[in-house]
Amino acid sequence: MRKICIINQKGGVGKTTTTVNLAIGLARKKRRVLILDLDAQGNVSICLGKKGEKTMYDLLVNKVPMEECIVNIEKNVDAIASDGKLAEAETILMGRPNRERILSRVMENVEEDEYDFIILDCPPSMGLMSQNALLFADEALIPSSTEALSFVGLQKILEVIDETNTLFDHDLVVAGILPTMYDRRNKICVQILGQMENEYNGMTLDPIRINSKLIEAPGHSKTIFDYARSSRGAVDYRKLVEFVLKND
Repeated sequence: MRKICIINQKGGVGKTTTTVNLAIGLARKKRRVLILDLDAQGNVSICLGKKGEKTMYDLLVNKVPMEECIVNIEKNVDAIASDGKLAEAETILMGRPNRERILSRVMENVEEDEYDFIILDCPPSMGLMSQNALLFADEALIPSSTEALSFVGLQKILEVIDETNTLFDHDLVVAGILPTMYDRRNKICVQILGQMENEYNGMTLDPIRINSKLIEAPGHSKTIFDYARSSRGAVDYRKLVEFVLKND
């Protein structure tokens, strides 16, 4: 079972878009996937159009069994959704012992053969939820939009991962850096993509090109594969799915 956190402390870089499309893409390749939404904005349930009665708040704070929090999305895909209450959880959990590993503890009964992948959608901050994600996951996938401020944020999140691994004796691996919102007609996008490739040789994946269909799909509670299966966005996310499976 591979546990992949989709993380970047900068917002608006495509974390949730990447989470849901990667998860659904893997499921349609006959892999069993569980999505964990650790962002209080709750955008995973908006994108997928489903939310259970119990959420990540109930799992983490009220210790409700995981099975009661899971909602089935489609064949091979389950999710535990989030909402605004999760913002309260950080304050509540701060006072608990070993607070950075609370997620790991509540998920410890998940059998290795129950899911092939657990995909975590992380919030745009390095608070307690993100710390828990980093210590639960085995791999990190970092979406980073091809603009200057995102490149600075990319350097920071890589430093945070290194520091977390050292401080907690963890071995989270960066599976890849995913350039997003790439427009080859835009000089800044081309320049930033070049910087990513030069600075992080071998870690930078094929970019997700800017595509209006990717922006529209969540409003219809659909993944890009259902909303516009022939679009550039669908083509690019299929490449990401194949990359992840190649390392399976």
